[in-house]
Amino acid sequence: MKTKSEKIEVENINVPSYKSKVDKEKYTAIKNAMMKVLPKSSPGLNQKEMKEKIASMVPEKLFPNGEKVGWWAKTVQLDLEAKGIIKRLNKKPLEWTKNE
Repeated sequence: MKTKSEKIEVENINVPSYKSKVDKEKYTAIKNAMMKVLPKSSPGLNQKEMKEKIASMVPEKLFPNGEKVGWWAKTVQLDLEAKGIIKRLNKKPLEWTKNE
């Protein structure tokens, strides 16, 4: 029997009024990895680079065979951007850095 996982509320920079709840353990694993891989200044990391770096850092038990790492990385990126923790650089392709 599965135990009910603890949830955390996330925001979306693209839809300011939108909030949802996601698994806290998975969110935290992705957030910790993201904060380790993102640089403090330009050049930042694009979505593909971020996903690739994060995928090698997250626990296999939470993301077997790297499943759903891309979805979680995007969810966490949008939330951290909405909270001002990371920032989007005005480049093509889009890149992100820590907002420090």
